[in-house]
Amino acid sequence: MINNLSYAEKILQCLLENLEEGIHVVDSSGRTIYYNKSMGKVEGIEPKDVLGKRVNEYLEDVKENSSTLMKALKTKEKIEDSIQKYSNEFNKKVITINTTVPVIEDEESIAAIEIAKDMTQLKELTECIYKLQCSHKEMKKHYTFNDIYANGEEMKKIIRKAKRASISNSPILIYAETGCGKEVFAQSIHYDGIRRDKPFIPINCAAIPAALLEGMLFGTEKGSFTGAENKKGLFEQANKGTILLDEVNSMEPYLQSKLLRVLQDGCVRPIGSNKTIDVDVRIIATLNEEPEKLIESGKLRKDFYYRLSVISITIPPLRERKEDIKPMVENFIKYYNQLLGKEIKSIDKDVMEKFLQYDWPGNIRELRNTIESAMNMTSYESFLSQKHFECRVFNNLYNKMNLNIDSLNIYENFSLEDYIKDIEIKIIEKAFIESNYNISKASKKLNISRQNLQYKLKKYGIKK
Repeated sequence: MINNLSYAEKILQCLLENLEEGIHVVDSSGRTIYYNKSMGKVEGIEPKDVLGKRVNEYLEDVKENSSTLMKALKTKEKIEDSIQKYSNEFNKKVITINTTVPVIEDEESIAAIEIAKDMTQLKELTECIYKLQCSHKEMKKHYTFNDIYANGEEMKKIIRKAKRASISNSPILIYAETGCGKEVFAQSIHYDGIRRDKPFIPINCAAIPAALLEGMLFGTEKGSFTGAENKKGLFEQANKGTILLDEVNSMEPYLQSKLLRVLQDGCVRPIGSNKTIDVDVRIIATLNEEPEKLIESGKLRKDFYYRLSVISITIPPLRERKEDIKPMVENFIKYYNQLLGKEIKSIDKDVMEKFLQYDWPGNIRELRNTIESAMNMTSYESFLSQKHFECRVFNNLYNKMNLNIDSLNIYENFSLEDYIKDIEIKIIEKAFIESNYNISKASKKLNISRQNLQYKLKKYGIKK
């Protein structure tokens, strides 16, 4: 019969050896008693070479008093998400995010366990992407309000509001579905405004881990964590200019709280510093989900939202501004003619009609990619026809029009557009009545945003 304790030890050892995270365990004196293969890969050291040693005995860059393992042993407190930056014995730069837990028995520390996640390549990649993004922004022409299509009165009104906002210093919150051109609006506001000659720094909050994002935004001071350097944060770099916080709802709540302090006090405190630095930065933030839902789910702090949305701009999705589709298509064709060496003049009328009936869930980005894809499929043609396009647009259109055609009364001089408009009005009226004229309930029933429903009620003159 297998000894249960021995059996459990073998299972535990197998589990620890196959984890992606590095595991390092020291005894009460700080000497290594366990060091898994993943930890060896992180630090570039063979596990057998560290057993029985203290951290500072095999890593010259780490001092005993700065070791999180020794701190956990002494303080008997858990240390979470600690950034460690150091060099191993082969001078390899290592960056990890560690959680260190003391093992307590009879109120004494008998061991400490460190779980390390390797961030070396991710941090290098993040910084590389950011530098490339910044250099790309400098090389290409900046977006202005002239790059925004606005044939409808609603879009013209939104642009007028954005232009007025550009001469202000107040925070701006832009809400729109993915692919609607939030950054185009943000750049237009900056480069048309009073800060146009100062830095414009965009940062995608969803693409960078919270532990790295905090240091990038606020900067670091030497000694704040192992290997930390004096480094300016993006707020200092953007002083007198604008920071675009793209998809700010993906930011951790504790970071939202820190940013709220920046908005209120106009100063930042680098990680590890006791001093604050005054900054004059305008914040433009974007959301790709409805603010009310984000607040309700706890992803967006209510106080942070109210401070950000001093000026609030909502960009309607492409399905609600179909009058802009034709000029967009013409512009994309012109652009890809130059890029791909084509000579396409326009798009077939029947394809354009289907474009105007399609809902474009990916918005402007989907339309642009659809045109690019089609133009890659052409040879010597002068017009884009249905054969050049993926069938997605047309299939989705036919699937959505699940109507009993025989039950429709077809009238003379009544166009397809009029029929679709008539059906939409009836559906909205029905949902509005069934929701007892409550806009929030009706928007949920229709699965559209509250702002979109208000726009449609106004557009079609639907009242209580």
